[in-house]
Amino acid sequence: MKKYKVNEAVIISELKTRVELKNAEKKLVKIRAKISKIQEAMYAEGKHSVLVCLQGMDTSGKDSLIREVFKDFNVRGINVHSFKSPSKLELKYDYLWRHYMALPERGKFSVFNRTHYENVLISRVRPEIVIAENIPGLATEAEITPELYVERMEAMVNFENHISNNGTIVIKVFLHLSKDEQKKRLLRRLNIKSKNWKFEPGDLKERRRWDDYQDCYQDILNNTSTEKAPWYVVPADDKPSSRLIVAEIILSILEKYNFKMPELPPKYKAEIENYKNELLHE
Repeated sequence: MKKYKVNEAVIISELKTRVELKNAEKKLVKIRAKISKIQEAMYAEGKHSVLVCLQGMDTSGKDSLIREVFKDFNVRGINVHSFKSPSKLELKYDYLWRHYMALPERGKFSVFNRTHYENVLISRVRPEIVIAENIPGLATEAEITPELYVERMEAMVNFENHISNNGTIVIKVFLHLSKDEQKKRLLRRLNIKSKNWKFEPGDLKERRRWDDYQDCYQDILNNTSTEKAPWYVVPADDKPSSRLIVAEIILSILEKYNFKMPELPPKYKAEIENYKNELLHE
């Protein structure tokens, strides 16, 4: 999985968007079962949590990836948060507040479908989003400087370091989709009646800013991939392959922790037969 990890500066246009792996769907079944077993042990141990951050352009496959990779999880062990435009309540707090509130408790997974990085991504392409935050001194677009986004990226790295130091394993994935593949997937939404509900005219508006978004993603990858919370760039043009790669990344990271089911305290273990007899003869 090292080849997908961002260890040095990248040029996003030079990164692959398509990898086709043999028997990806069959292999995923085995991998996700292993991840589910690890989650059970992690839950029982109660010391760590996992935050999976998924970023990608529209139609990059985030929703279906979540459905397929975490299909074997006990629903009590995972929460998925899809971050849309901030609500009125969320706008009363700083831009990271709603992400703090969605962090996983010990023993559990949280998946961020779109993440805190939207605050240096879509808000950078559409600065009116920052103005809506009602921050003192930022009432017009002219008052928003490039330094604001540099400071925010630094804050996000600090945020990730903080939660990592307190037991949260942070896994950040950028689903790298090609513009041609996005076109095909948008057309599919329009051509297949059962998929029409997924389409929004705003998708085309965002697509016109493709190059701007790619520049922002490149900036994010190069400035926020750290030892404690590195980015993984996963080719997303072939969905079965991208799902398998993400599952393998998650598994390879979690296996390093060697989570174990806790044992009964010796005083209880010594009384097991007595407990059995009590139940059998009640």
